[in-house]
Amino acid sequence: MMEKKSPHILNASSNLLGFSLIIITSLKITKISQNTYLDEFAGLSCLLFACSCFFSFLAIRTQNEKRENRFETIADYLFLIALFCIVLAVLIVTIKII
Repeated sequence: MMEKKSPHILNASSNLLGFSLIIITSLKITKISQNTYLDEFAGLSCLLFACSCFFSFLAIRTQNEKRENRFETIADYLFLIALFCIVLAVLIVTIKII
């Protein structure tokens, strides 16, 4: 039997959601995001991390094993896409600074 990933996804997603919100806040304060897609990637990652948190929470709470696996898979893919968006945002910041 495979180990359940939902608690790990929930923990990582909620932490990275906070990180994404810090990125967006700092972008608004420094006004660095003009002429880049930085705030779009950070905003999209926020939405995807929030949805990943939601589905991983549902996977933890459901009693139906088939539904649990489906919710966990959805949360996993949303987390992966959000992580990709954060990496793009970090790359844009790095290129902008250099």
